[in-house]
Amino acid sequence: MEDFAALLSPAAAPHLEELAAQSQKLTRHFFGNTIRLFAPLYLSNECVNVCKYCGFSRHNAIPRITLPAAKVEDETRLLAGRGFRSLLLVAGEHPKYVANGYVADCIRRCLPLTPQIALELGPLETEEYVPLVAVGAEGLVVYQETYHEPTYRELHTAGPKKNYAWRLDTAERGHAAGFRRLGIGALFGLHDWRLEAISLAAHAKHLLKNCWSSYLTVALPRMRPASGHFQIEAKNELADREMVQLMCALRLLLPTAGIVLSTREPANLRDGLCTLGVTHMSAGSSTEPGGYSAFDESQWTPTREQPGEQFHIADERPPQVVAAMLKQKGLDPVWKDHDRALSGPRETPAFETITATADESAARTWMPQSR
Repeated sequence: MEDFAALLSPAAAPHLEELAAQSQKLTRHFFGNTIRLFAPLYLSNECVNVCKYCGFSRHNAIPRITLPAAKVEDETRLLAGRGFRSLLLVAGEHPKYVANGYVADCIRRCLPLTPQIALELGPLETEEYVPLVAVGAEGLVVYQETYHEPTYRELHTAGPKKNYAWRLDTAERGHAAGFRRLGIGALFGLHDWRLEAISLAAHAKHLLKNCWSSYLTVALPRMRPASGHFQIEAKNELADREMVQLMCALRLLLPTAGIVLSTREPANLRDGLCTLGVTHMSAGSSTEPGGYSAFDESQWTPTREQPGEQFHIADERPPQVVAAMLKQKGLDPVWKDHDRALSGPRETPAFETITATADESAARTWMPQSR
């Protein structure tokens, strides 16, 4: 961790090219030339929390939408038609769609179209996650937003999200429930970026040790314009060059962890970062429930405003353009990298489970005994 902090320091900035070269080398060694593509699908923007920086905050006057499960299926079909086989189902924190089986119904409807589904919901108890894993969700994503507890208390003034420790422990509850993938991150721009980065890295190291049977991803989202017009302080801004420095330093510290890059970032920056350490990218995203139906695919332009979005994305290119860009850079866009059949219960003794060590992030592989 001391070495990681040194790589984030201003003194390391002149060595950015060397740092990037090492990051690229490690990424290619552990992940090959692949970039996994996924799409976020927003189920609801209803939320009981007051978060000063979030477009979904309950004090913001936006149209509130919770998609019927049938509409979620329609949106999924649209995304499947655009190539996606991996979805992140996202929703604001509201108890009404957790208690009545709504999320589980959405998962069941989406699985035949996109066999890889992760969730980004308000934190739940382990017992509440278990049925979502049982119906087919394989991943759980939860961002701490800011690891600086005084800032966290200042920004989260009402609702269950006020509980800092409860949110911090979510990934471990998800691991106990059986999620195969865990995703964490900090929202850069809320506090000093170096402190956030060191805290995020320490959290990741903790999870690699204690949740070793789940694959870990780390995300580095930056603040974007949203309803409520939250303004970040200049001292907390993470500049493009610093973001490259942070991502490459994380790769050296966490060589086997996935690094996620969202459409919050502009196209030119994403094009550069994708070769240095990124393993997962979203593309063609909408952050409003029902937003994918609002696009004219022939021209890829919004047919209406999206007042219910969580934030406004920066890279508005269609997914096929992003995939073509990756190919031009010698990378392989991967729309699907796992199937439930590969991690289901064994039906015969002809196969045995080989579990990697904690340091290897414990990816499960199925191997015939005859080998």
